[in-house]
Amino acid sequence: MTDNPIDAFTVDPGQIEYVGKNLRRPECILAERDGTLWSADARGGVVRIAADGTQQLITQTLEAGFDAQADAVRRFTEGTLPNGMAFADNGDILISNFGTDVLEIMSRTGETRVLYDSIDGKPIGKTNFVLRDSKNRIWITVSTLSTNWMEALSPTLKDGYIALVDERGIRIVADGFHFTNEIKLDANEEWLYIVETCGKIVSRMRVQPDGSLTGYEVFGPGDLGGWPDGIALDAYGNVWGTLVMADKIFAITPNGDLRILLDDGDDAASQALDDAFQADALTPDHLFACGGTIAPWTASVTFGGADLRTVYVGSLRGTRIPYFRSPIAGLPMVHW
Repeated sequence: MTDNPIDAFTVDPGQIEYVGKNLRRPECILAERDGTLWSADARGGVVRIAADGTQQLITQTLEAGFDAQADAVRRFTEGTLPNGMAFADNGDILISNFGTDVLEIMSRTGETRVLYDSIDGKPIGKTNFVLRDSKNRIWITVSTLSTNWMEALSPTLKDGYIALVDERGIRIVADGFHFTNEIKLDANEEWLYIVETCGKIVSRMRVQPDGSLTGYEVFGPGDLGGWPDGIALDAYGNVWGTLVMADKIFAITPNGDLRILLDDGDDAASQALDDAFQADALTPDHLFACGGTIAPWTASVTFGGADLRTVYVGSLRGTRIPYFRSPIAGLPMVHW
């Protein structure tokens, strides 16, 4: 392979620009060829941001709970919390709702219905992310079976799983993950990369023709130095990701080497959080003490722009979307 374009790359905070305003929990961002962005929004749907910067909140029913809730913990654990998103083949938006524990589908004008709220007659759990592949199969991650995700932030609890929806319906294809978060497929859809937030790792498994997953392995370091949340692959094969709470953007090279591309966190607060986590004595105060200024509680990275070299950054506590230019294009998503 030629030299890796990110070997000498770091994000210059002075070059970061912003799009969107007054957003609520813009955790996941979808980008389209024409420059349109779709941002998850805790008011019950998405915000569509046009290429010219104009934006529109799209919901079936406007939910005021996120703004009205005085208790910070309940704001981030209860009510509707649109989280991971993907485009369905007809352009509708698949939404994993991290608050109501369902997989939804919403039209671009706001009509919403629940696709799945259970598997084998049991509640589906804390749905986190959704991904569609080239065979039009839908992959779903469930972080935990706990109702309150903050209570599942433990060094020992490994009840996350991955479900698949295809012509056979919905089924669990792999489980035992340490707080399953975002997943992404490589260019040939041979590997599924898996974020295990509380494991502090990115793992991967081979995708078999029938959708089963085999050959679990850790990809890159056995400890990323924080909690990974969202990931995206680039055209070279690097896996980009975020460390939520620590507010870092990292990349893992195809050789498994870790690169820190941006650090906007509070080291002391991050260390206190990790110490409490390792002692299984974490409290919400440890979480809320963390967070930077660029994308507080940095959650995701999305490649967009006409050349797929603009990186948009999602967050849990931000109100706008930072973006910067990458030295390499992102791997096109299936809708691209």
